[in-house]
Amino acid sequence: MEERHDARDERETSAADAAALVDASSPPETLADSAEDDELAALQRERDEYLELARRVQAEFENYRKRMTREQTNVVERATERLVEELLPVLDSFELALLSLEADDRVRKGVELVYAELLGVLERSGLARIDPRGQSFDPNEHEAVMEESRPADAPDGPPVVTDIMRTGYRLKGRVLRPAMVKVAR
Repeated sequence: MEERHDARDERETSAADAAALVDASSPPETLADSAEDDELAALQRERDEYLELARRVQAEFENYRKRMTREQTNVVERATERLVEELLPVLDSFELALLSLEADDRVRKGVELVYAELLGVLERSGLARIDPRGQSFDPNEHEAVMEESRPADAPDGPPVVTDIMRTGYRLKGRVLRPAMVKVAR
């Protein structure tokens, strides 16, 4: 009987030893898994930070590119505006020449062609004439230099442009030079 007890004790001891071995080996695996999980989480946080940084840098670069494009466009538009402003007196001189030209038809036709060509080039660049004749006076687009009284049969209302003394121009929708006008009040 003692042998049975000893065999049973040995079996119980070996089962206990095996359980102890399993228990002893489990915590290191759990610690290793925990350390790997912590390292993985840290790497994921670092990856997310780099991804966010890359997105911010990309957005900042896109904003920079758009700003540079706008600034370059503005520089070109300002240069065009200056050139067109300097050419407006030339257009005025052509208009005066055409009004007072009493030469033969060939000379007149030649001046008209040069004037039309110059005006066409400027119009393709965005220049447009302001022709306010018969419209209400607008101080944003017109410069009143003369005034006359309204005919008695004309209805009351805002002043109306009756004559243009000097042509006004817009460049790409913005008033470059207001029209000098005569108004009726």
